[in-house]
Amino acid sequence: MSRRVPSGRTTEDLPPEGFDDEASENGAFDDERDEAVPAQADEAPEIDFDFEPGAVEAGTEVIRRFWSTLPLGPGVYRMFDAKGDVLYVGKAKNLKARVGSYARGQAHSNRIARMISQTAAMEFVTTATETEALLLEANLIKQLKPRFNVLMRDDKSFPYILVTADGPAPQIVKHRGARRRKGSYYGPFASVWAVNRTVNALQRAFLLRTCTDSYYENRTRPCLLFQIKRCSGPCTGEIALEDYAGMADSAKNFLAGKSNAVKDRMRLEMQTASDAMEFERAARFRDRISALSAIQGVQGVNTQGVEEADVFALDEQAGQFCIEVFFFRNFQNWGNRAYFPKADRSMTPDEVLGSFIGQFYDAMPAPRLVLTSHAVEDAELVAAALSSQVAYRVELHQPQRGERKALVEYAQRNAKEALGRRLADTASQGKLLVALGQAFALDRTPRRIEVYDNSHIMGTNAVGGMVVAGPSGFMKTHYRTFNIKSEELTPGDDYGMMREVLQRRFKRLVKEAPRTPAQAAVAASEGGAPEPAPEPPEEADAFPAWPDLVLVDGGKGQLDAARKALEEIGVADVALVGIAKGRDRDAGRETFFVPGRPPFKLPPRDPTLYFVQRLRDEAHRFAIGTHRAKRKRELVRNPLDEIAGIGPSRKRALLHQFGTVKAIERAAYEDLAKTPGVNAATARAVYDFFHAGG
Repeated sequence: MSRRVPSGRTTEDLPPEGFDDEASENGAFDDERDEAVPAQADEAPEIDFDFEPGAVEAGTEVIRRFWSTLPLGPGVYRMFDAKGDVLYVGKAKNLKARVGSYARGQAHSNRIARMISQTAAMEFVTTATETEALLLEANLIKQLKPRFNVLMRDDKSFPYILVTADGPAPQIVKHRGARRRKGSYYGPFASVWAVNRTVNALQRAFLLRTCTDSYYENRTRPCLLFQIKRCSGPCTGEIALEDYAGMADSAKNFLAGKSNAVKDRMRLEMQTASDAMEFERAARFRDRISALSAIQGVQGVNTQGVEEADVFALDEQAGQFCIEVFFFRNFQNWGNRAYFPKADRSMTPDEVLGSFIGQFYDAMPAPRLVLTSHAVEDAELVAAALSSQVAYRVELHQPQRGERKALVEYAQRNAKEALGRRLADTASQGKLLVALGQAFALDRTPRRIEVYDNSHIMGTNAVGGMVVAGPSGFMKTHYRTFNIKSEELTPGDDYGMMREVLQRRFKRLVKEAPRTPAQAAVAASEGGAPEPAPEPPEEADAFPAWPDLVLVDGGKGQLDAARKALEEIGVADVALVGIAKGRDRDAGRETFFVPGRPPFKLPPRDPTLYFVQRLRDEAHRFAIGTHRAKRKRELVRNPLDEIAGIGPSRKRALLHQFGTVKAIERAAYEDLAKTPGVNAATARAVYDFFHAGG
């Protein structure tokens, strides 16, 4: 069930801290109806905030209207502001009681009062159980990123190791994303580096292939990996498939925690070979044992009694949170990662950690044991929700003693150190931003810097890149790439490319977040925002949509192209700076061009100059990396990909039948139709594609 009634009022909502869903605490009971009733309007809210109390009362009235028709069962609610943006997503065991708590009109924290004051509409989804509500809440928070929820800053999926089972010779590869391929998955690992190191060691130890299936199926002689003893060569029959399968099983046993048994068996094989004077064979087993020992030896902190667990430790300093996550699998430490979730300063560590864990496991299975540094809110409910996603029982536990407690304390020390480093880096970044604003005579310290660069080879595969920096450093989630589309540009016209990139970027910005009435009028005519967006508050987490400073990689010509591009779309209040490389392109000799000022340079050892160089080099790295990726895709593009109805299976079948695309192009329709897995209609489509002019 879902309903939403928009309203013209501006209001915003969030569930109260430490709030109990029990109706007895959410509102007064009516004995005859047995349901929570919000306090009446004459109970004035006790609010001492710096915004209008009337706004809170208006939001309370909006919530009351929705409350009157809500059921008593579990579900998820969303609160919207007047623009339709989601303010908060919450779950409830009793929707009527939970939502009624916001309409009681009694004292709320500053955070909740701000949220209620902005609430203009609500939407509800009922669920069968509170567990389902918890899972849906975590999913919606990750998708919608509401302003008043705890938000994960980095939700990139973790890498796994996959030993495939969909072919005669299993392949070992690193894997991200959905587990659609048949095989055994091991992980998660904290970083791709850890996966690559482990896969390389397993290659040396078990000689498993890492090549793709198409490469494997088309080999006629062993590749270089066989020559350097990193693969056993199953593609050309250098090893029997039965023996290869045994080695793959050994690799899976090792990854599954039976490492000692695997190494003991290898030691026995080595000793047997040595006794038989087969010293080369014994040396191979020695090298394989050494490779396995290398995997275990660099794990850092391993465990004796905890086979499988994830450890979450939270630290709070200066109103910011850090959650350090350690992964333990098969009695080994498989790495760790630090997260810095966005959360209101008034939230307790228990609330932050509980919300974070729900989002963390939204797209990945939880292990059998989850250890936490703080008592998680609704721990039993969270554990039940995690268990419902897997085929075993998940235990959520805050240890008090023993090895588990030591693991949590170890993770908490790392969280404290990571947050300390981040605060120090942020302070240094803040000083650099202040110095940058002074160097370029800006009206205020820049909070969002955008840097633009183009990359191409003689005009081909031209792309533009935009990198973004702010008080927290490089903001990679805000990076953007632009494929140069204009057919009117002369190949290699850097000025024209810069003009196109900036026009496309700022036209969209004007449409989505206009800053002036004139921009809002233009945006409204194109279906964008009808009124200027308010300036975000001066808070570390309120990252602005508009840049305070735009840096372009180039001299006066590039700067003039950028300035004219912005003038054409009515943007005149964004500071522009051009960065011209020095003679012989030496770093440290850059010349800066600012409209209305003569060109100037910064002192060679000035930290501000180094900061600008970092910004410029990051934009260059990003643009040229995007260009190379595009050029690589063009080089390996197959004409068969352009034919409707030709997917990977049929493309593979055609290539197996004819060998090359040239042979497919020369083939007669009758020969194409004889290809296994290709029907007459597909054969006709392929033939017509290559003979369109015939």
